[in-house]
Amino acid sequence: MRRSASKLLGWLAGGVCGAVVATAFGAKDPATPLSPLGNAPIVVDATSSEADLAKGTGEFTGITITQGKVKLSADHAHGSYPVDFKNSHWTFDGHVKLDDDERHGNLRADQAVVDFRNGRIEHATVTGNPAEFQQQRPETGRLAKGHAEQIDYDINDGKVRLSKNAWLSDGENEISGPLLVYNINEQKVEAASTPGAQQRVHIVITPQGTSTKTQPAKPQPPGQP
Repeated sequence: MRRSASKLLGWLAGGVCGAVVATAFGAKDPATPLSPLGNAPIVVDATSSEADLAKGTGEFTGITITQGKVKLSADHAHGSYPVDFKNSHWTFDGHVKLDDDERHGNLRADQAVVDFRNGRIEHATVTGNPAEFQQQRPETGRLAKGHAEQIDYDINDGKVRLSKNAWLSDGENEISGPLLVYNINEQKVEAASTPGAQQRVHIVITPQGTSTKTQPAKPQPPGQP
C-alpha cells in the first residue's frame, strides 16, 4: 500500500497544503487525452547519418527533431531507417534536450528513449546524473523545476514522473521522495512512498512573506547599542 500527498503548499495558487489523498499511480484515465501535437509534420535535421538497410536502422549525429512546438535534440540518435515515426522507438545520447514550448517546459538529460505513435511524439523517458526538468509558469512567472535519475514525460496528458532521488520546487517550496508526479496542465504534485522504506516524502515549506535566506543586520546609529 502506498501513501500519496497532493496540493503541495504554494504549488496551487499559493494555497495551503491539503489533506493526504489516496491515489493509484499508473492508473489510466477513463478517456485517452488527445495529443496536443495534432497532425503537425515531423521535421528531422541532422549533421550526418548512416543507414543499415539490412537492419532497418540509422545512426544520426547532431540531430534535431521538431513537431509543432515540441523539439528534441541530441549529439547522437539511433532510430528506424528509412525514417519512420508511425510506431518506433528512438534512443538519443549526449546533451539531450526536449523543449515543449506549448507548455513552457523542458527536459535536459544524458540519454532519452522516445516513443513515436501514429506519427506523433508520444512519450519520453530520460535518464541522467541527474536528469532535469523545468517549467516557466506564465500566470506567476515562477520557475517550477526538478531533477531525478529518471524522468518520464507523457506528451498527451502532460504529466512528468520523476523517480529515483526525485526533487521538485516551485521557487519557494520543495518536495522530495522516491516518486513525484507533476501535472503540468493542472500544476499539481503527487508524491508517493512505501511504508517502512528508508526514503520518505520530505516537504520544505517557506511561509509567504518570509525568506529562508539570513537577513543582514541593520546598521545602528553611532552611540546606539
